[in-house]
Amino acid sequence: MTALFHRRCGADLPIASTGDGCFIIDKNGKRYLDSCGGAAVSCLGHSFEPVKTAIQEQLASLPFAHTSFFTTGAAEAMAQALIKHAPAGISRVYPLSGGSEAVEAAIKLARQFFIETGQPQRHKIIARRQSYHGNTIGALAAGGNQWRREPFTPLLMETSHIAPCYEYRDRKSDESAWDYAQRVANELETEIQRLGAENVMAFIAEPVVGATAGAVPPVPGYFKRIREICDTHGVLLILDEVMCGMGRTGTLFASEQDGIAPDIVTIAKGLGAGYQPVGAMLCTEKIYETIAIGSGFFQHGHTYLAHPIAMAAATAVIETLVAPGMLSRVRERGDMLQTLLEEYLGDHPHVGDIRGRGLFRGIEMVESKSTKAPFDPAKRLHQKIKAAGMDAGLMCYPMGGTIDGKSGDHILLAPPFIIEEAELQEIAVRLRHSIDVAIKQ
Repeated sequence: MTALFHRRCGADLPIASTGDGCFIIDKNGKRYLDSCGGAAVSCLGHSFEPVKTAIQEQLASLPFAHTSFFTTGAAEAMAQALIKHAPAGISRVYPLSGGSEAVEAAIKLARQFFIETGQPQRHKIIARRQSYHGNTIGALAAGGNQWRREPFTPLLMETSHIAPCYEYRDRKSDESAWDYAQRVANELETEIQRLGAENVMAFIAEPVVGATAGAVPPVPGYFKRIREICDTHGVLLILDEVMCGMGRTGTLFASEQDGIAPDIVTIAKGLGAGYQPVGAMLCTEKIYETIAIGSGFFQHGHTYLAHPIAMAAATAVIETLVAPGMLSRVRERGDMLQTLLEEYLGDHPHVGDIRGRGLFRGIEMVESKSTKAPFDPAKRLHQKIKAAGMDAGLMCYPMGGTIDGKSGDHILLAPPFIIEEAELQEIAVRLRHSIDVAIKQ
């Protein structure tokens, strides 16, 4: 009998015992190739000594100091390391313990910014359908993941949701990529005008959509138009890079590839590489100075804010990610993974789309390749693929509800950055096998 309240009641899960590079090994010695990083977390694998050493050294020095009494060298170093490589204009770091916390902090900071600039009527948030921003109440309200939201709808603050930038499903056959980008981005302006620009606080989006839709990248020009619309109407742009940031797409911040900078950005997952729970909310100097010369106090906080051990781990991770060759390796390995997926899955009758950036790839499953019709959700194909993968010693991250929260299945891949070519090929081989087994079922 277990005393744990597992995510899925009655789950009979293998017991993870040790980690070895890109593998997790259970108590019986079975090795599982981690092709998803858990949930795009373990970017440096499961036995990366420099991060383990940083944690041990900080633990020996100082395990905890509450931020209402002290700052620490570990926290200061982490913030400096991030800001050195942050998008243009981003100058301040608010360290937290995870992605949902970071998004909650971003939403509250946006609200306080407008209160302190004499615009208290600005409180409305616009987000996108088929997005995910976390599981706490505020973050869940901002997100567009319908099946996660539905049970808690009466508790959620009102949020507007516009169309995602989802080229595979929504771009018209006679429409150029540029025209599609402008059309779908302009939905933001239409919604701002409907709500009244004087009432809109922020637009929040994932630069590359993660688990909800499966590594969906924007088309060129989309985010530049989004940035223009936000600037025109004085709306803050919050980019949620909790899953797609920290090198996952091939640049430290995913937004770098779209040629824009946000007003607020959230990060987590890869920031700690799984070695410590950690996240952060970063903002521009303008936002920080507004608070500093106004009330002087951000009305927010958590007990484990800027936890020294988490900060030491994050600094070691950042230093590894920005070291010469690492991000170019992610891009090269990402291209290699895309090529292998196309080789092993491109001709599969039930693989509709293979997409993504860097080591962040999604495979969308379809019942009909020609019509793009999804499988019946009742078949729970994504769950069968995950189970078949685990049987084959492959950890992958399939999800359902890809299209609208109910229909569609996809598989998310986010392997560690340290992965070797032979292991990438093994992912493709085992994934093809897992898909075939699941479909036969």
